[in-house]
Amino acid sequence: MTGAIGDLLRVRGHRVGEHPRLGEITEVLGEPDHVHFRVRWEDGQETIVFPGPDIVIQPATAAG
Repeated sequence: MTGAIGDLLRVRGHRVGEHPRLGEITEVLGEPDHVHFRVRWEDGQETIVFPGPDIVIQPATAAG
C-alpha cells in the first residue's frame, strides 16, 4: 500500500454504528516493503498506523 505526505487515510468503522476515521498522512516511515505512516486524525491526535485491509488511502490531489 502506498501513500505520501498529505494523502488522506480513511479507516472503516469496526463495529455497527461506528463512523469511519479520517486522518492526514504527515510522515511516511519504514522500508518500501513494510511502509507505515504517522497520521494526524480529525481530532488532532497523532498515531503510527500500519495499513491493513480496512484502510483506504486517497491521494491528496483527489481528496480536495
